[in-house]
Amino acid sequence: MRLPRITKRRLAVGLLLLLALSGAGLAAAWWVPLPERLSATHSVVIEYQDGTPAHVFLAPDERWRVLTRSQDIDPAYLRALFALEDKRFAWHPGVDPLAVARAVVSNVVKGRRVSGASTLTMQLVRVLEPRPRTLTSKIIESFRAVQLELRLSKEDILAAYLQFVPYGRNVEGVEAAALAYFGHRATHLSPAEIATLLAVPQNPNRRFPTPENAERLKAARDEVARRLLEEGALPLGPSGAAVSSEEVLAEVRRTPVPRGLTPFPREAPHAAVWLRAQRPELSRLRTTLDAGTQRLAERLMRDAAGELGSQGIRNGVAVVVDHEHAEVRALVGSFDFFDARHGGQIIGFDTPRSPGSALKPLLYAMGIDRGVALPEHLVSDIPEAYGGYMPRNFDGRFMGLVRLEHALSQSLNIPFVNLLRSLGVERFLGTLRLAHVESLRPEPGYYGLSAAVGGLEVTPLELAGVYVALARNGGSRPLKVLEDGKPPPEPRELFSPGAAWLTRRALSLKDRPDFPARRWLTGMPAQVHWKTGTSFGHRDAWAAGSGPRHTAVVWLGNFDSTPSVHLVGADAAGPLLFDLLEAVGKRGRASVKEDTLPPPDLARVEVCAYSGHLPTDACKERREVFARRSAVPTQPCPYHQRVEVDARTGLALSPVCRAGREVESRVYLTWPSGIRRWLTEQHRSLPTPPAYAPGCEPGGAGQAPAILSPAEGQVALLIPGVSAEQQEVPLEAEAAHDRELTWFVNGKFLGRARPDERLWWTPAPGTHEILVTDDRGLTSRRRLVVRERP
Repeated sequence: MRLPRITKRRLAVGLLLLLALSGAGLAAAWWVPLPERLSATHSVVIEYQDGTPAHVFLAPDERWRVLTRSQDIDPAYLRALFALEDKRFAWHPGVDPLAVARAVVSNVVKGRRVSGASTLTMQLVRVLEPRPRTLTSKIIESFRAVQLELRLSKEDILAAYLQFVPYGRNVEGVEAAALAYFGHRATHLSPAEIATLLAVPQNPNRRFPTPENAERLKAARDEVARRLLEEGALPLGPSGAAVSSEEVLAEVRRTPVPRGLTPFPREAPHAAVWLRAQRPELSRLRTTLDAGTQRLAERLMRDAAGELGSQGIRNGVAVVVDHEHAEVRALVGSFDFFDARHGGQIIGFDTPRSPGSALKPLLYAMGIDRGVALPEHLVSDIPEAYGGYMPRNFDGRFMGLVRLEHALSQSLNIPFVNLLRSLGVERFLGTLRLAHVESLRPEPGYYGLSAAVGGLEVTPLELAGVYVALARNGGSRPLKVLEDGKPPPEPRELFSPGAAWLTRRALSLKDRPDFPARRWLTGMPAQVHWKTGTSFGHRDAWAAGSGPRHTAVVWLGNFDSTPSVHLVGADAAGPLLFDLLEAVGKRGRASVKEDTLPPPDLARVEVCAYSGHLPTDACKERREVFARRSAVPTQPCPYHQRVEVDARTGLALSPVCRAGREVESRVYLTWPSGIRRWLTEQHRSLPTPPAYAPGCEPGGAGQAPAILSPAEGQVALLIPGVSAEQQEVPLEAEAAHDRELTWFVNGKFLGRARPDERLWWTPAPGTHEILVTDDRGLTSRRRLVVRERP
């Protein structure tokens, strides 16, 4: 039967109209913007290294909404979700025609609305763009659902649903709901939890966990569980378990429903705020922090805050690092994050402060590596002036001659200022930058010799990096706080394994001022090496050190730099450091890595037992010590002097006057003139080699006197209102054979003195030439500028 021409025409027009409408719909789907809320910013989640949330921030719209991926959700929940809400989610185009037909038939037969046809995509549209429940709204929601299906993948639509599905009040998304309802993530859920998370979104306002809603929530949850078990969509326990659906349903019914919200994790607040500011583009940040170590560090600092606060110490910082992997395990930025009065929200572990003596171990290791020092070297600890800089020891006392190892353990200042002068300030700063210290000022010449004793600033994190390198045999890697999946970079060598081992040995000595007194009774953690530091003016107290696996740094002070006499590294920070290292360390001797075997780059070297320098024929007693094979100091012992004397008179002889005399060779100890000068001022004296016999003084050219004070390049500033006589400049020089020295200023004779004596000159503004000459006519000159202080 042939259709009438008019019918064909109508079919063609209808087909064209349908095609036009379809084309217009497709064009609209691509032209109309997607719902704006799809791009809403999520709550930032800071995670511990095991993936558990450490800190969750509110989203900018004041909602708890966590970025969610379907692979992070328990698969059992997803199976139950599809079975309950959208069986054909995988293939429908946003609107399910079969579900629509089923709903129409059911509602017509029953004469009322008993079934809906909303897909997950349509529910997502309704959440993103709430509208009145009308036919027009249904048509718009259907269009929007098709639009989402056209422009997004099924995976993206499911992820969006999982993070926007409503759970009452300001809680959105399955992950946020699991944290708020059950206190854990949605990666592993029980049947009762799955049923609860499916029941609440059906009527969030009446099923939100409150005591008033508890009965309604329980009834809805149990009904959801029953339906899911009937469809076989709720897990019956582990694979192979003989559990029936009736037993699972009974267990669900016995399980109480949540009657309130569990507070969202708010741990490690300083680290969380700091990391979010560093990586604002990320919504989930997996850190290297360990939950147990972080909580332990926070508790230790919080417990100490009360007593320290009564001593005027309001802020404290702790950093704990696993030095085997250079990964940070705990970060405490202050005692109390919410202490606004004392700057509690300042990120203390990333705030530069003066480290006091805490960087001396780096100088010690560098000196060994450069071949200018050995632990057994005798070094001077006497008052010295470096231009206008006159450092003092913490207790104001000086020890004369000490071994360098002892100077480190006792934290003496002068030996390390001298060591820095030998190494060079810029080389020291370069090593710090190699250790990833970024707080240093870039201007050349900005720092001086005071850098050895706290005249620069580093952050607690940066100082931890230096001590991690020490524990790792000199290899420095940037400390890792965020897990980024990248392989660790190759370590930079700050110093050799041998220098690191010798430094750790010195820092392990217990007989030292900064050993906590109570540890004599309670003992100390195994294999600990540590150093404390106190900044000038008692504004910072530090303690840094390492155990077998962990490195820790403790800083105490006030963020506004208010001083306190109790801010002493040994007394305030040291005990906390030991508590931290003991708490995070493994128990038992079997867990302790022995550090007794020297690295292969060390060799035994014979030295003078007294001075620690290479022995001369005058050094009778000798010993073997460790030194770097490639950097053994070459300076011979300067303290033992073999002198030929007249056996009858005991006076020294030179080669020109031995004839006719009975000559004996004797060994004497000689000390630098600076040491003898200092002892003379202390009303103490040392035995000295004999004077030369008359006519036997050695002649010929030799070494000219070396001017020690004033220092090279020194500028003396006169204080207005103080007489020049009260601001005299000391004149000091070192000379061989204790020859008498004659001093001139601007060509005018000032006086004579031996090298172990000091002359004083009254300064006047201007540029002055200072000359010293010995009895052989050998001279040295120095220019000194004197100005009035403005």
